[in-house]
Amino acid sequence: MDLVPPARTRPTGRPARVLVVDDDPTVAEVVAGYLDRAGYAVDRVEDGPQALAAAASARPDLVVLDLMLPGMDGLEVCAKLRATGPVPVIMLTARGDEDDRILGLELGADDYVTKPFSPRELVLRVESVLRRSRAVAPRGGELSGAGLSVDPAARRAAKHGAELALTLREFDLLAHFLRHPGRVFGREELMREVWGWEFGDLSTVTVHVRRLRGKVEDDPARPRLITTVWGVGYRFDAAVPDRAYDGATGPERETGLRPGPGLRGERP
Repeated sequence: MDLVPPARTRPTGRPARVLVVDDDPTVAEVVAGYLDRAGYAVDRVEDGPQALAAAASARPDLVVLDLMLPGMDGLEVCAKLRATGPVPVIMLTARGDEDDRILGLELGADDYVTKPFSPRELVLRVESVLRRSRAVAPRGGELSGAGLSVDPAARRAAKHGAELALTLREFDLLAHFLRHPGRVFGREELMREVWGWEFGDLSTVTVHVRRLRGKVEDDPARPRLITTVWGVGYRFDAAVPDRAYDGATGPERETGLRPGPGLRGERP
């Protein structure tokens, strides 16, 4: 028996509501048409202010958001939507605008699709994101470690008792780390086990790890909980000793080794 609600409907039984924000009427019409045929209730708007007004009037279950909008761009719209509460966002971007895609992920977008894109692929991405957002929490109750706690059933996370404002993916990523303390995960593994994707842009994982560090680490520039194992991936250390930093920074502090040629940035 499948315990996960169908992607096209809410647990209440009504169709999941998707807000499509794109100033290109052709793109908006095609996207809305495919989503409608897939069984979603679709609202369409052309710009940022209309998107915020529509979201305030009827909170969507997911937003498909074009990056390049007139006036208020998609990045600003995404940030304002996030400020009012959690809602999954899939961003539409032009091919080659990598910096903008990364910035969109850093602002809380859960996924992005590059133009030109297959409408069927977009529908699959929508289903994937909604499925993850509604997945039934695994048994076992609250997860905890290193002063962090996660309640999967209530979708709440806290650090030393103070609630954390996490996006859908950040929450799932933290829960995954807490379930597997001390284990190293490559980005491909995290994409498959946290995102549920067999393929995709691995920079998505890198950005979300960076964002999560910014919310759970005392000093995100010198992470002690989510450390990088260079050339392999990321490890969550559930029992970090309470001692002063030894003065080393970056990869030297995290691994005790000096990085060799090519070991730069966030890529493990």
